[in-house]
This record gives sequence, structure tokens and C-alpha cells, in this order.
Amino acid sequence: MSRLKYRYPPLGPVRPDPGHSFKESVMFIMPIISLRRLSCHFSLIVFLSVPAAASASASAKQDHRLIQDVALDFLRTQSAGLPGQVDITLGAIDARVNLPVCAALEPALPPGSRPWGNTTVIVRCSVPNTWTIYVRATVKVVADYVVSTRPLTQGHILAPADLTIRSGDLTQLPPGIVTDLNQATGRALTSSLPFGSPVRQDMLRAQAAVIQNQNVKLISSGPGFSVSGEGKALNNAAEGQLVQVRSASGSVISGIARAGAIVVISY
Repeated sequence: MSRLKYRYPPLGPVRPDPGHSFKESVMFIMPIISLRRLSCHFSLIVFLSVPAAASASASAKQDHRLIQDVALDFLRTQSAGLPGQVDITLGAIDARVNLPVCAALEPALPPGSRPWGNTTVIVRCSVPNTWTIYVRATVKVVADYVVSTRPLTQGHILAPADLTIRSGDLTQLPPGIVTDLNQATGRALTSSLPFGSPVRQDMLRAQAAVIQNQNVKLISSGPGFSVSGEGKALNNAAEGQLVQVRSASGSVISGIARAGAIVVISY
């Protein structure tokens, strides 16, 4: 008896059942062959889909906008305590930079840098990939600051008429700029100051409350008593600073300088 041949391995010799026609026997076998084909195709799809998913995960790229958002939030936090209005501008990230997607972006400042002016934010990734990118930024701090209204000489005691307020970007000025008139009024200049120059903290010193060789009033106080006397200051001292005084008896004592050439000695 002849055998039927198929594209796939035959199931075995086809022998028509005596009770059925040859056509009915063939129709009975065809569903079995179709099921085999379906099973093979399904296995192939599952086999190919696993590496495809892994490849898609590995090829995912980090969104540059997320990197910039992290850098912006970081600079906002770092500059929150600065006076005035803070304006932050981020530099663009080169579109040719392709980084693997990151699960947690970590921003930081380079050692020794400040979160204002022309600065840089380091954004690092450690999970699931390791990479580092530098985001340039410009942080402006627009606020009021104190400037001189005329040329002033060293040792000059600053009065309200000597000073005025100007507004500008503090990041473009030297550090330690005075931003409040009350911080400078009544202080002595340690150096000359040209017209319109910003006033810095390091060029101010408190006005001397006691001057060397000046006659001072000594006030000694303690629990239940207070005694006053006279003496001569042995050094200059601003209010609140320690000063040495030679008393009328010739002994040298130390006290705290107060305005009006007064030295307070506490026991």
C-alpha cells in the first residue's frame, strides 16, 4: 500500500480504517499536523521574545531633560538661603551624548565650588549602570547691597550720608558684600573706599569704645555690690572686647570695654 508524504515528518503510515473512506482518514490526521505546527511556532516566538526584551532594556537611553531637572532642583535647594531673587540657567547637554537609563540620579557640586555664579553640577548614576555627566549652570542672585556715596578715607567712621543702596547681581561682586545699611553705619573703615564702591565686611571694624592711654571709668560688680573707680586703658578695644586697664593703685586689671570709655569688671 502506498504511503502519504508531508512537508513535516510523517506521523506514520496512513491506513484507512475499513469503516471509513480514505478521505475521512486524511481529514482526521490534518488537525494533528496543524497542532504540531502551532506548537512549534509558539515555542519559536517565546524563544525570540526573551532576548528581544533584554535587548530593549539594555538599549534604553537616559532622558536629558530628567538630568537637567535633577540639576535644577539641586541648585534651587543649595541657593535657598541666599538673599534677593535667584535666577538659574542651565547649559544644554550635547544631543550626541547617549547614556544608559538610570534608576537614581545623584547630583553634587565639585569640591571647592559654590552654588552661584558660573558653576557646574555633577550628576552621577550607579544603578543599574555607572556614568557621570557635568551640567553647566549660571546662578544669578539679584539683591540690594551697600555702596559709598563719596570717596572715604581709612579710619573714617561711616555715617548714613556716606552710604546708599544699589541693586545688582551679588555673584559678580567680591565675597562678603554688605547688604544692610545697619551693618556698616557707625563702623570704621580699615582702608580707603572710592566713590560708588561696594562695602565689604572685611573692610569694617567696630568703632573703638576705649582708646589706648585714655582715662576710663572702672565699674566692678558682683553679687550684692558695685564699685567704681578710675584707670587708664593700655590698649584699644571695640565695644564688647577685652581691654587691660591700670588702676589708680597701679595694678593691671582686665575688663570688657563699653561705649563712653567704660570698662566693666565682673566677679
